[in-house]
Amino acid sequence: MKRLNEAEDPRRRLLIQALAAGLFSSGLPGANALAASIFGSRPTRLPAGQSIYSISGQATVNGKEATLETRINPGDTMQTSKDSEIIFVVNGNHSMILRGGSHLVMESAKNASGSLLINGLRLLTGKLLSVSRNTQMRVSTAAATIGIRGTGFYVESDPEQTYFCTCYGITDIAANADPESKTTVESKHHDRPLYIVKDAEQGKNIRNAPMINHTDQELALIEALVGRTTPFVFDNDAYSTPRRDY
Repeated sequence: MKRLNEAEDPRRRLLIQALAAGLFSSGLPGANALAASIFGSRPTRLPAGQSIYSISGQATVNGKEATLETRINPGDTMQTSKDSEIIFVVNGNHSMILRGGSHLVMESAKNASGSLLINGLRLLTGKLLSVSRNTQMRVSTAAATIGIRGTGFYVESDPEQTYFCTCYGITDIAANADPESKTTVESKHHDRPLYIVKDAEQGKNIRNAPMINHTDQELALIEALVGRTTPFVFDNDAYSTPRRDY
């Protein structure tokens, strides 16, 4: 099994920047060799039957240690150890990065044809970057419930506070502790990151936040794994920030 020794391997950051610059689409041998040395394959759409793109450190699926051969399906439960990371795809449409110290439950339901789909993500603790299109589902944490309308988002969950960034798309956000604290975010490019808390005054449990701990380059990477591109163009070495001041 191929793993990274460290979650913040500088070669990995170089690879993500190269992806953003379009080097892989150009077919340059050096870029493809770099991708293979770090992730085990170039960042392109995963073949049918493959769920995991890379594992750094340790991760489990339904309590069993994950390998690059592990299949991930709606309804599965995933956990990562400290300083670990797993990049994976579910049903060929949902692509995610689950960071270290995370516990994720993917809730499922059957559609009219009997296929099993993700209809909810419960992030009990940890950090998750996710992209999907034309899909509605619910993201729940200890502090927040978020309606997803097919979008890219980043979420961090701990017992007292949730951080949520609508990277692009539309989301409906509500504080679990306060029915009056709710808002809809329509974002083109990280327009309104938020903190959702439990202990503020009524109607004030959602507050503006900076953009933290995720990049446009990472979004480009996981979109590539499901054969898509991000809906925006960005500088290939820039750490993107919201376009508004808070």
